[in-house]
Amino acid sequence: MVVHPGVMAVDRSSDGGSEEVRVPVAGDVFQALVGEHDRNLNLIEKHFDVHLITSGSEIIIRGGGDQTRRVGALLRDLAQSPSTCTAPTGELEQFLQRLARQPETSLNALLRHEVVVGRRRIVPRSEGQVRYLEAIADHDMVFGIGPAGTGKTYLAMATAIRALRERQVNRIVLTRPAVEAGESLGFLPGDLLEKLTPYLRPLYDALYDMVQADKAAGMLEHGTIEIAPLAFMRGRTLNDAFIILDEAQNCTSEQMKMFLTRMGFNSKVVVTGDITQIDLPQGQTSGLKEVQEVMGKVAGVAFIYLDHRDVVRHPLVQRVIQAYDEHHSRKYGQP
Repeated sequence: MVVHPGVMAVDRSSDGGSEEVRVPVAGDVFQALVGEHDRNLNLIEKHFDVHLITSGSEIIIRGGGDQTRRVGALLRDLAQSPSTCTAPTGELEQFLQRLARQPETSLNALLRHEVVVGRRRIVPRSEGQVRYLEAIADHDMVFGIGPAGTGKTYLAMATAIRALRERQVNRIVLTRPAVEAGESLGFLPGDLLEKLTPYLRPLYDALYDMVQADKAAGMLEHGTIEIAPLAFMRGRTLNDAFIILDEAQNCTSEQMKMFLTRMGFNSKVVVTGDITQIDLPQGQTSGLKEVQEVMGKVAGVAFIYLDHRDVVRHPLVQRVIQAYDEHHSRKYGQP
């Protein structure tokens, strides 16, 4: 038997239609695995049809055969990831909720794709996010399409920062079209930089969440990380760069072609957007919608589609997105 760190063995015994699985856990991880006041065990019971009991340094799982085996594997994975065990309740519950809904996914599969950025360990929280990270690793150009909260920009940013720190690229370029809800730059107060800042703020937020403020400021000052509106990309060739285009649904067809042809040698491009939230003037075609037809069969390009199951915000956000999708399907007869 292969012995995993923190877990010595699993002993199974069955009685009729139920099954009992005993998971011995090493003492140094037992408390983290169980959680304060059995928090983690209570969350597991909430999302899986099992009953958990602690006995000495063992956790006893009782329930149906498939469920007990799945929870046994889950406990083994958790024992190897103490940081996951001690994650905030909401974050851990999101992991468990997804694992319960997606039997083909294991916590270990998610942990294998974690992105380490300094002291931050960013773990994909759904099968869709795993496919997204795999696509970024395997392709030079990736389109991540899905609703807000699915981690499209955040995971791309984490991957870019890791690539920069591992010297795979020399710089990161982050860009967005300056189109939001019909507003015009000319009507906003301040100089050009002040006018553009609100449009680029989400990119700054993601950056400062992963890199200390002073280090991020230094990178921005020296041009190692550049954040600029899409219009500023015209006429450039970006070599040795990790380039992220965010909110790409608000690009016109011409802007999308212009952006994609900025790609230079040893560069990677990630384009993210939500085609259900287009703010372009009526009659203008979204470059993100069109590019799916134009580039759908081009070698070296990957399209990853995320949905409400991949949302990593408050659980209610998942239900909001699903409700709107269902309403749109009923009203227009299409997803």
